[in-house]
Amino acid sequence: MYTRVHTYGTVIIKTQEQRDILREGGKHLAQLLHTLGEAAKPGVSTQELEDLARELIDEMGDKPATLGYTPSGCARPYPAALCVSVNQEIVHGIPNENPKILKEGDIVSIDCLLNHKGLIVDSCTTVGVGQISQERQRLINAAKEALLAAITTARQGLAVGDIGHAVEQVAHKYGYSVPRELGGHGVGQRVHEEPFIPCYGKPGTGERLVEGQVLAIEPILIAGKGRIKAMPDGYTYESADGSDSAQFEHTVIVGKSSAEVLTA
Repeated sequence: MYTRVHTYGTVIIKTQEQRDILREGGKHLAQLLHTLGEAAKPGVSTQELEDLARELIDEMGDKPATLGYTPSGCARPYPAALCVSVNQEIVHGIPNENPKILKEGDIVSIDCLLNHKGLIVDSCTTVGVGQISQERQRLINAAKEALLAAITTARQGLAVGDIGHAVEQVAHKYGYSVPRELGGHGVGQRVHEEPFIPCYGKPGTGERLVEGQVLAIEPILIAGKGRIKAMPDGYTYESADGSDSAQFEHTVIVGKSSAEVLTA
């Protein structure tokens, strides 16, 4: 989940205890999203996914970090534990207000931030509902490839622009676009921390990466032109031309030579 209007300072993880908490939280979140992805079948409602998420989060002894969270510039708290975005919805789809029934052939992005022992991890997956078209599967595969490419740049000495450039290169290779307004962010102690990580960029530009930074790397690919529009609920963004979107996200710790992926 990302809203660019409000971030906080960058968190640098220095202690083994913090790393262990993040690793444990990352495993919890990975299992949660795996379960939710398998549950996203034709006839299932987004409300049912939200209910299942809250049940599983409670069983793990964790807390949903977005529930009741109000980003700066938003008129009300976010009302759910998940963001569930279907087809042309790009990010921040609210699952429990005007719930949608998933249909055969849909694609759905499921995004969650988990508070585990006071530290926050963030991850997203996009899955097909039943049998999906080759075009939609191609978009999902490209977004997944963009995430893997971006993670390889999350190491000390490189910059935020290197991450965005990696995402943009993959998107353009497949003929897709990226939103200019949305992207990844720092995470760890709060839902949103510095730096903002666009889905585009020039190598070597932007904030330099430092070992121990915790980042939510979040490629978003759009099958159309890349323009977005805000919906009346105050949170959901859709593609302006109604084209499909896919998103993948992992929380990582920046390393000297490579990133440690916490939510795989």
